[in-house]
Amino acid sequence: MWLLQWTLKAAIFFTLFAFALNNQEDILVHFFFGAAWRAPLIVVVLSVFILGVAVGVMGMLPRWWKLRRLAKSSNASSAAGSTSPNASDKPALPDTAHGI
Repeated sequence: MWLLQWTLKAAIFFTLFAFALNNQEDILVHFFFGAAWRAPLIVVVLSVFILGVAVGVMGMLPRWWKLRRLAKSSNASSAAGSTSPNASDKPALPDTAHGI
């Protein structure tokens, strides 16, 4: 199984490497107010990908912190001597079915 995973990772790497080699020509990205940026296409694609990942992580940080805080308080209350198996004693986690 590890050989299959390694082969898949190598195939993805070489595919992305070939993509980068095939897209070395410069492109011009126009911003607002007449600003422009000239860079190789692969640099622009990777920059937009990294920017998207950063925006996604920053958008999820408050929720991660809130859930982490709830999990810590839940673990602390259960470790503090709450031997009752009653589920109503534990704080309820927020509903995450809507995905927001």
